[in-house]
Amino acid sequence: MLQKEAEEIARWKYNGIYSFYDITADEEDYQEFINEETRGKHAFSVYEGEQLIGFYSIIPEGSETVDLGLGLRPDMTGQGIGGPFLQKALEYAQIHYGARSFTLSVATFNERAIRVYEKAGFKVVQTFIQPTNGSEYEFVKMRKA
Repeated sequence: MLQKEAEEIARWKYNGIYSFYDITADEEDYQEFINEETRGKHAFSVYEGEQLIGFYSIIPEGSETVDLGLGLRPDMTGQGIGGPFLQKALEYAQIHYGARSFTLSVATFNERAIRVYEKAGFKVVQTFIQPTNGSEYEFVKMRKA
């Protein structure tokens, strides 16, 4: 991910309860994302043609497991493209990281995303409380083998 892409993504604003996912909603997350060094080499910009449509974070967690983070541009959410967007992330991780197992974490209120992940074969393996955005929120960790 280029710095200019990170800066563009950090300006994205989601509607309603999904504003939780605004990069700027949590100062610590924002600083980590916007800083090239802390963002690291595992953040990827996703394009459709010339348009930046999202990003992936793919963090190795062992020889064949990666932890995924996904972000779709706000105006593209809720349109039924989450499944194909996720599938491309899985394929990329398989090819470039040798991944055979995947984990991800999602806020429990985000039922829309959880349905996409379950449809792709992810199962809930843990529920936990995560401090973020100035409070604490319930998340689920999901795994696909």
